[in-house]
Amino acid sequence: MRGFKRAIASVGIAACFFIGAYGQQQMRNEFLSKVDHLVYATPDLAAGITQVERLLGVSAVPGGQHPGWGTRNALIGLGDNTYLEIIGPDPDQPKPSRPRRFGIDELQAPRLVTWAVKGTDLEAIVENAKSRGLDLGQVQAGSRRRPDGVLLSWRLTVSPVLNEGGIVPFFIDWGETPQPAASLPKGCLLIALRSEYPDANRVRAVLSPLGLNLRVDSGSAPAIIATIRTPNGDVELR
Repeated sequence: MRGFKRAIASVGIAACFFIGAYGQQQMRNEFLSKVDHLVYATPDLAAGITQVERLLGVSAVPGGQHPGWGTRNALIGLGDNTYLEIIGPDPDQPKPSRPRRFGIDELQAPRLVTWAVKGTDLEAIVENAKSRGLDLGQVQAGSRRRPDGVLLSWRLTVSPVLNEGGIVPFFIDWGETPQPAASLPKGCLLIALRSEYPDANRVRAVLSPLGLNLRVDSGSAPAIIATIRTPNGDVELR
């Protein structure tokens, strides 16, 4: 009888462990499904593209120019609805009168600077965040033309600064434009996303009202770290 009870207890513990692990995986999958794209900014676009291609073992697809912003990008798919944007100064555009987005003009080396979350009704998202003491900035329109001539357009929240070192994301709504990841070659997959910040608890408190369960660890400086499954194995990009 005692052996039977021990067996039942063991089965119960194993079941709890399985259910807990399954639940955690479901939460991770739900979180990652909200990620629209990661922004990898570089002071030299060609060099940044070469570095990422070497790390991930796949080729980036030319994205296009951002007229008036002085930037251009290239993209790598990270799943059916998520991608990596490599963005840097566009040598074919004059230097803009305003600073380039994502602090590109001050960068000394390429790095992940922020991330974007899928959203609709962006004005409501901004107002809800404001009511909770978080400034997501204003909603603006953006566009770029692909090398094949197709015009992509979107709306996004634009904060006056990179929130908490870019750890607080911006929200993007593609509207009628197909999300770019759908047309990108397969080969890489985002399997984890986490961050580091000196005051981790404060950043967790900022992200929580947005419904974003981004892992935030204590670190000496703000950082975003993506784990990507690639032909070269699992690669950590930060």
